[in-house]
Amino acid sequence: MSFDLTVLTPHLEPLLAGALLTAEVCALGIAGAFGLATVLGLATAGRGWAQRLAWLYVDVFRNVPFVVQVFFLYYGLPEIGVYIDAFWTGVLALSLVGGAYGGDVVRSGILAIDPGVVEAARVGGLPRLDIIRRIVLPIALRAAIRPLGSVFVNLVLSSSILSMITLDEVTGTARGVAAETYRPFEVYAFLLVAYAVLTYAVSLGIAALHRHLNRHMVASPGVAGSEVAGKGA
Repeated sequence: MSFDLTVLTPHLEPLLAGALLTAEVCALGIAGAFGLATVLGLATAGRGWAQRLAWLYVDVFRNVPFVVQVFFLYYGLPEIGVYIDAFWTGVLALSLVGGAYGGDVVRSGILAIDPGVVEAARVGGLPRLDIIRRIVLPIALRAAIRPLGSVFVNLVLSSSILSMITLDEVTGTARGVAAETYRPFEVYAFLLVAYAVLTYAVSLGIAALHRHLNRHMVASPGVAGSEVAGKGA
C-alpha cells in the first residue's frame, strides 16, 4: 500500500479541530499545574501541617496511574453528585497530576537558594509574603523552569488518554478517522506530527520564559549564588 496523504483531505477539518482542542485543554492544564506546583513547592519546602498535607498530595498523585485519576474524576465523582464535563475533567486531571510532579521541582529550586539571602531579607525587615514573592519564587523559578518544561511536555503526551472519556481531542479523532478510512498509517503519521508540534511549542515557550527570567543574569562562571540571588531581589 502506497503512502497517500490525500486520503486525509476530507478529514482534515475534524483532525485539526481535535488538535486545537488538545492544545486548549493542555494550555489550561499547564497553567493550572504551574500554579499548583508553585503552592506545593512552597508547602513541601516548609514545615508543619501544610508540609505534611502537601507531601501526602504529591505521593498520592505521583503513585496512581493517570488513567485511573481521569476515570475517577469523570466516572466516579458523578456517583456522589459531582458532574464535570469531559473538557474540564481533562483540564482538572492535567492540573492535578502536573502540580504533583511540578511541586517537587519547585521545591528543589527553593532548597537550592542560599539561606543567607533569605536571612538577609528577614533582617532587613521584609514581610514574609514579600520575601516569597520578590526573592524566593523568582530565584527558585530560574532554576526550576527547564525541569518544569519536561513536566509540561509530559502533560501534553498524557493528554492522549483523555480520548477515553469521550473528549474529541486529536487522538480520539484520529482513531475514528483511521477506522473510517482504513488508512491507519497516514492517520497516525498526522498524529505523530501533531504531538511533535504541540510539544515543540511547549519547549519553545519554556525556553522563552527561561530567557526572560534570566535576562538580568551575568553569564560568568565566577558569579556566586548570593550575587545571583541579589539580582533576583
